Amino acid sequence: MNWDIIEGKWSQLTGKVKETWGDLTDDEITQAEGKKDKLVGVIQAKYGIAKEEAEKRVDEFSAALED
Repeated sequence: MNWDIIEGKWSQLTGKVKETWGDLTDDEITQAEGKKDKLVGVIQAKYGIAKEEAEKRVDEFSAALED
């Protein structure tokens, strides 16, 4: 799914974000505001992974939304 669409539907997608990254708090999910770079940063910080790995996981998440 395109990130413009994800950003527009962010409030509807927060449940899927929580399912995918269960350690994220509601505040962290809200903080991301549906923006890819912000979500990558939150995931990177929370899970202690490299930026590239966080980007890969976020890309996989957005691709799965198209199913």
